[in-house]
Amino acid sequence: MSPTRRRAGPAADAVLRPPVMPMLAAGVDVVPEGAGLAYEPKWDGWRSLAFRTPDGVYLQSRAGRNLSPYFPDITRALRTVPPGAVLDGELVVWERDRTNFALLQRRIVAGNQLLTVVRRHPAHYVVFDLLSAPPGRLLLDAPLSDRRMLLADLLAGVSPTVTLSPQTTDITQATQWLSTWTAAGIEGIMIKRLDSRYEPGRRAWQKYRAYCTTEAIIGGVTGTIHDPETLLIGRHDRYGRLRYTGRTHPLRAPQRRELATLLSPLQPAQHPGGPVTHPWPQPLPASWSGQLDRPEPLRYIQVQPAVVAEIDVDTAYEHHRWRHRVRYLRPRLDLSVYDVPLLLDDNGR
Repeated sequence: MSPTRRRAGPAADAVLRPPVMPMLAAGVDVVPEGAGLAYEPKWDGWRSLAFRTPDGVYLQSRAGRNLSPYFPDITRALRTVPPGAVLDGELVVWERDRTNFALLQRRIVAGNQLLTVVRRHPAHYVVFDLLSAPPGRLLLDAPLSDRRMLLADLLAGVSPTVTLSPQTTDITQATQWLSTWTAAGIEGIMIKRLDSRYEPGRRAWQKYRAYCTTEAIIGGVTGTIHDPETLLIGRHDRYGRLRYTGRTHPLRAPQRRELATLLSPLQPAQHPGGPVTHPWPQPLPASWSGQLDRPEPLRYIQVQPAVVAEIDVDTAYEHHRWRHRVRYLRPRLDLSVYDVPLLLDDNGR
């Protein structure tokens, strides 16, 4: 989707109007370094473009939806920005010293309790780019370094709930963020060229997610046991109950073949006459996935929870689940399910 532009006269600048597809990023496995690169934190929130018009403020989601009604605190704060500005950033909600994605989602379903939610859990808008400068000067073709300088000047004196995202050209400082800021909910690092233009809808930036390796128990699969497509994983809580914690990315063909020899159907209960039970519902409730774009319940095959999987997970962990899909690495046949760490709390402990 390309940005909509309107000219008021031959000498007038183009005016950006929603919807505008934001510039995107492609994932990388290592943080690149070199001259002309800038690094920024990757925030765990909702991507949003903010259009400051003469009539007010319009917040647009990455998918083009209107978020303005759910963030009256941010639209009010952005009224201190002069009309004609179009900003790109991330909406976040802080709970103590960590971002809380669930509190963002709560605004969508709050209904007539929205103002109470806003008062208890105010949002912040972390801004990292400027597509248009007041009174409507289009900046898509300007280099990132120029856009950043104009953005810093524009946000000076604005409400503290609208903040400029940190940026550095020092690879050492950027990698330090991965070890010191992930506890606050930072998901990784964004990598951008200082001489790059803003290209709506194109994956011309790069992103590196912070991962750690851990273990979980396989409790179900999509596809079939003999040809699993994805794994549903869990951990025991302190009462010994297996709790669902997430789902993997699609498996590669060699992984499917190996797991087909290891997984087995759910076995009957050990005590005589006991029913065949599984600790997770069938189908898996849509709300368990933590996603709003695909709210359908998930049908899956329940398996005997006896195989331990080694996985890579990111920092997006809330309500005892990894919100993003995890990377399956390999089976850990040397480990018992009782060697797997117990269910973490929402602070990763």
